[in-house]
Amino acid sequence: MANTNLANAKTAKNDEFYTQYSDIQKEMNAYLEYNPDVFRGKTILLPCDDPEWSNFTKFFAQNFESFGIKKLISTSYAVESKKIKDWQPTLFETESPYYDADKSRTNGKIFVLDEDINNDGRFNINDLHWSYLEGDGDFRSDEVKALRDEADIIITNPPFSLFREFVSWIVESGKEYSIIGNVNAISYKEVFPLIKDNKMWMGVSIHSGDREFGVPETYPLEAAGWRVDENGNKYIRVKGVRWFTNIDHGYRHEPLPLMTLEDNKLYSKHKEVKGKDYIRYENYDAIDVPYSDAIPADYDGVMGVPLTFLDRYCPEQFEIIGHPHGDYGLELGLKPYPRELKKMNKGLRDGDLYFIKDGIPELPYRRILIRKKQES
Repeated sequence: MANTNLANAKTAKNDEFYTQYSDIQKEMNAYLEYNPDVFRGKTILLPCDDPEWSNFTKFFAQNFESFGIKKLISTSYAVESKKIKDWQPTLFETESPYYDADKSRTNGKIFVLDEDINNDGRFNINDLHWSYLEGDGDFRSDEVKALRDEADIIITNPPFSLFREFVSWIVESGKEYSIIGNVNAISYKEVFPLIKDNKMWMGVSIHSGDREFGVPETYPLEAAGWRVDENGNKYIRVKGVRWFTNIDHGYRHEPLPLMTLEDNKLYSKHKEVKGKDYIRYENYDAIDVPYSDAIPADYDGVMGVPLTFLDRYCPEQFEIIGHPHGDYGLELGLKPYPRELKKMNKGLRDGDLYFIKDGIPELPYRRILIRKKQES
């Protein structure tokens, strides 16, 4: 459903999704609760955005003074680079003295808030001023890189099809960031090493379920998972969405409450755990834990847990050993599969964890290897 549509959108590079205001507010408020000065005196860049429609731009412009922001910069892609059909410029643009019919299609836009333009004694959304960028607004351009280097914090929902490149682009800058992506991005080679080394973690406000995003008026509604509201605005629901950030928040320092191994066997709400022994992997010395709340508090060995464990990962409680799949698994020393097992399960791949169930080799869904932090 929505995930299939998302995959199609990524393939077509048609994945311009507008984040809901409430989702931005919940996440940013969590950072502010942990550090009330997190945005104070900072220049914030919102790239890969559409400032005329963006809730990111609206949120930070409306809270510019209360957050103590120094400067707000928001940039957008050019219309032609997004391959939008039947596009028409907005009245906001055409009625502006800066309007240029040619640049409107070929150039991105930049919105800046850093001065009290209307002289009302306040800094807010009415003081945003805009102009055309020299180029098309691609974040990889020298023009937008210069804005990145000027900024202190980068916050956005980048195109999911460019998520790998965008993460590398941010990491290269060494700046603070909070960006939205799909939970499966945890497995990317550009992402997982950052998580393992505690240089990136999951945000606070999205831990499960799906989220609704606005899409442009020209976006085709082709399958289930879409809706149009009474005002004609279009939306898509996307599963497995997460915030990826290096901005600290208190939630990630809260230890996960856990039962002992024996108590899990007696009282676990999960049928795969209650009354049973934890399954051991055949090609790595670790046990399989199918749910984060079934992690035994008194087990000191290595455990394979779901990717979603990272929603509750407390670096003071656990350490991440690795990601036992494919090349990552081979680096960890996972033993290759015997040929006879591959005949029994053609989905087996060297470097992936497996266990034997009813005589048949099985692959657990994506796992992360962790171990309880040893007390010093």
